Amino acid sequence: MEIKISEVFTKTPGARFKGDGDFSGEEFRDTILLPHFQKAVENNEKLTIDLDGGYGYATSFLEESFGGLARKHSPKQVLDTLLFKSEDEPSLVDEIMRYINNANKTKKVGECSDAN
Repeated sequence: MEIKISEVFTKTPGARFKGDGDFSGEEFRDTILLPHFQKAVENNEKLTIDLDGGYGYATSFLEESFGGLARKHSPKQVLDTLLFKSEDEPSLVDEIMRYINNANKTKKVGECSDAN
């Protein structure tokens, strides 16, 4: 299974949340990534994310898409299921891996602490 973001979503990814404008990381995660991820998990398959062909990715888009997926599931399950490729900008893969690995260590923007 493969998702090429520039072909199935947009060549111009936006910001973090749907309220921030079109083609947000939240929109991509909820409408494209999550259904494909769930299908890959159910079928015990790998899902390749192809990052090439677009005009750049905002940090907030990548963190919400992939860090957000890891907050909904687990970093381990996400890393066991997803593969990433980027010939245009190989450093994106390392950046995404950090977001996934740190997903449960950081809070989303606007999230409150449970501390009293």
